[in-house]
Amino acid sequence: MILMDSFLMLVSSLILIICVLVG
Repeated sequence: MILMDSFLMLVSSLILIICVLVG
């Protein structure tokens, strides 16, 4: 479960960074 949580956290960070770069 910890691995899954870390993965979701990483994906969320990437999405946020992409939004900042695009916006």
